[in-house]
Amino acid sequence: MAAAVAFIQGCAQAPVAGASAPSDASVASHVAAATRSAGSDLGALLALCKPAPSTRPAQAELDRSLTALIDKPAPPPGKAFDNLYFVGADWVSAWALKTSDGIILIDALNNQVEAAALIEGGMRKLGLDPAQIKYVVVTHGHGDHYGGVPYLAQKYGARVVMSEADWTMTETRLEFATPIWGAPPKRGPRDLSVKDGDRLTLGDTTVTLYLTPGHTMGTLSPVFDVRAGGQVHRAMLWGGTSFNFGNNVPRLGSYIDATRRMGTLAQAQKIDVLVSNHSGFDGSQAKLAALRQQPAAANPFVLGTPTVERALNAMGECAQAQRDRFAMQK
Repeated sequence: MAAAVAFIQGCAQAPVAGASAPSDASVASHVAAATRSAGSDLGALLALCKPAPSTRPAQAELDRSLTALIDKPAPPPGKAFDNLYFVGADWVSAWALKTSDGIILIDALNNQVEAAALIEGGMRKLGLDPAQIKYVVVTHGHGDHYGGVPYLAQKYGARVVMSEADWTMTETRLEFATPIWGAPPKRGPRDLSVKDGDRLTLGDTTVTLYLTPGHTMGTLSPVFDVRAGGQVHRAMLWGGTSFNFGNNVPRLGSYIDATRRMGTLAQAQKIDVLVSNHSGFDGSQAKLAALRQQPAAANPFVLGTPTVERALNAMGECAQAQRDRFAMQK
């Protein structure tokens, strides 16, 4: 890998001195703060403010819910920017980042069937060649993101990129195991274990991979440049969003710290695009539909840096509300 490593220290913030103990009032305060940050345009993120279950779902419940989500008809693939393409399913997203020397695929959906139909098929519909996939970045070690990886890696010789924490998790004890997902990738000698701040360079494009633990302890949030209409924008793909890990206060603390840190980074790097690996959070399907209808209009994926900061703050405030709920259960 033509890569340069630049480790960025985390900027976790300590609790505010004199902060009140977790209570119904503190939960309501954080929800109110998240609602203010979300405003009228980021309301989808407020789903995070709803109470999360204190335990993980039972196997039968997990399988039923995943089957229902996977069975939803897939949206058409779409071009978000001149170099970034959506090739995902209804519920879970995959993104193809085109470079001068091939394609970096970010996530690979639930299984081989989706990888073939939606990623390969979607890329061909968009004029991209799946044989140009050189890397598959797995944002985190859940099967809706790694399920199609073994098929694509074997077929095209693509190198798999994941954090060490999530490589270890997928190689030892999966957080969520179900036959509905494809098996996790097996780490090969050409695959990459990345650390916070590592840079993956392919051709004219560099992706910086930031560790944003919480959703899993090895979640990666890639940051890279996108282009549209001759303009360059800085994009962040938030790598893991929901609180589906049960009552784990320290893990929510990691999530909160990650949103604060990345909010600071967004301001410093003028990040003005925020996308997700689940379209329910970033509205990517509606935005792609708008681009198809009015390709000459302003790109709806370009939010502006203040809006990206608001989104991260809303997620962090919802996490603080949930942390307080769990802390009161102990």
